[in-house]
Amino acid sequence: MSRLKNLEIGESLEDIRLEPVSRIDLIKYAGASGDYNPIHTIDEEAKNAGLPGIIAHGMWTMGNLAKLFTPFYEEGFIQDYSIRFKGMVFLDDVITLKAALQEKNELGLKFTVKAENQHGKEAIKGEVFYKLYSV
Repeated sequence: MSRLKNLEIGESLEDIRLEPVSRIDLIKYAGASGDYNPIHTIDEEAKNAGLPGIIAHGMWTMGNLAKLFTPFYEEGFIQDYSIRFKGMVFLDDVITLKAALQEKNELGLKFTVKAENQHGKEAIKGEVFYKLYSV
């Protein structure tokens, strides 16, 4: 029985709380993504850019949103998404990923998604369209 298909509008997926953001997370992401902007890995460069410290790549935060849907890949896949970057993520921030069902039809499910830090401040916000496999 499909768990996502049975969700009602307004219901949420289980939140995912990430481990505190570490420097090694950002170094690994820089290598994987090719984004070597030093504001993401070098304290002095971040401060020279007017930041209080290094910040996580926005795409690192966005990419983590996929973890909300990983348990459901036998039911479908993320077909489309739209994300707005709202705030910065710093070292040691604890990010919580959230998704709530906004719309559903025979083609798929539209979720509102967001990532917030430990203070409840949004880092990103947007929508994900999850395409259900045809049965």
